[in-house]
Amino acid sequence: MAPHSFNRLSTIAALDIGSSKVSCVIAKIGRDKRINIAGYGYNAAKGIKNGVITDINQATISVGNAVDAAEQMANERINRVIVNVAGDKIKSLIKDSTITLNKNRPVNDGDLAKVLDKGITKINTEGCQLIHCLQTNYKLDGGEEIKDPRNIFGETLSVNILLGLVPDILYRNICTVVNNANLEIAGKAFSAYASGLACLVDDERELGATVIDMGGGTTSIACFRHGYPFYFSAIPVGGNNVTNDIAYGLTTSFSHAERLKTLHGCAFLSTQDNEETINVYPVGEEDDSSIKQIPRAELISIITPRIEETFEMVNLKLQEAGLGDISNHRVVLTGGASQLAGVREIASMVLDKQVRLGRPKNILNLPDILHGPSFSSCIGMLLFALNYSESKPKKIINKMPNSSGTGIDKIFSWLRQNF
Repeated sequence: MAPHSFNRLSTIAALDIGSSKVSCVIAKIGRDKRINIAGYGYNAAKGIKNGVITDINQATISVGNAVDAAEQMANERINRVIVNVAGDKIKSLIKDSTITLNKNRPVNDGDLAKVLDKGITKINTEGCQLIHCLQTNYKLDGGEEIKDPRNIFGETLSVNILLGLVPDILYRNICTVVNNANLEIAGKAFSAYASGLACLVDDERELGATVIDMGGGTTSIACFRHGYPFYFSAIPVGGNNVTNDIAYGLTTSFSHAERLKTLHGCAFLSTQDNEETINVYPVGEEDDSSIKQIPRAELISIITPRIEETFEMVNLKLQEAGLGDISNHRVVLTGGASQLAGVREIASMVLDKQVRLGRPKNILNLPDILHGPSFSSCIGMLLFALNYSESKPKKIINKMPNSSGTGIDKIFSWLRQNF
């Protein structure tokens, strides 16, 4: 692949490295900060399983092919990308910070800086790469959350800081693949967080919503409330597990199982499914003479338990975090695996929440193909780069040696300089 150059004044690029597909979207940024899609490319992922790099060379080729296609459409070379971070090992921690206020004057900018600075002065990542360091709303005297406490009197000022972490060794493999494709990581974001930025409306982020990003190898979770994320997690199950179950249960190839899932799959049975038949090619015998016919109900009976298990695992994660009983939280499903018929209904039943299917909606004039749930994370990363800043820790301790990667604020700094 040819080396990339980067037009820092007007271009940003997002790279979504998934277990099923790798996507790249290049966008032009107007002076009004409007995002205009200039090019996109995607192809089947190889060398990636459950969000983890398993073959550096194959993964590098997958990334290079997606980037090349996007560059050709945009007629521009890139060398810096915002990249997603996925896998079932992601986790989040809340770090709180409190300062005592001067009771003789109201809260000012210096107090906001002081409480935030105290919270991020020393962060222990325990051998993990720090992906996110996000402040949430403030609290005065331990009361209700306040977006802007300036000019209000109080005795103490508190803020919670959400840390998003991934094992350092997993992140280093992502860095290796991106660098091998002649690219530099200018920013990074968890998949479900980025998807939330793309799919949620303001009221959902404010009142409370859980984004469940159903990918090929993992299902990622991001919970929002009062305008901010406050919990990240993931489970090692995705759409590929459904396909594997079909291939094993019907003794057919993975590619044919994927086709059966796409054309005939559903997450719950209906009365007519016993009467409708579908054609199945036994593995290794893909010709018409060996075809066998089965009731569609047999296919669905394989799919349903896996979908139910997926949401039961999500529910367990939320329960463990003390989030299972938040009644006003609605659930927004997104990601490629969320498009299977009946998934929304199963999610609503298992999670006992209102559920809707989420598509990217916070960028105008999206090409139709990018408007699907499978591109939510990639589109969300563009919004993340342009609109969301993060605090930089003063000191990170207990990190594994020789970690790679670039500062989380690099892309924000050049965007601020140029706009």
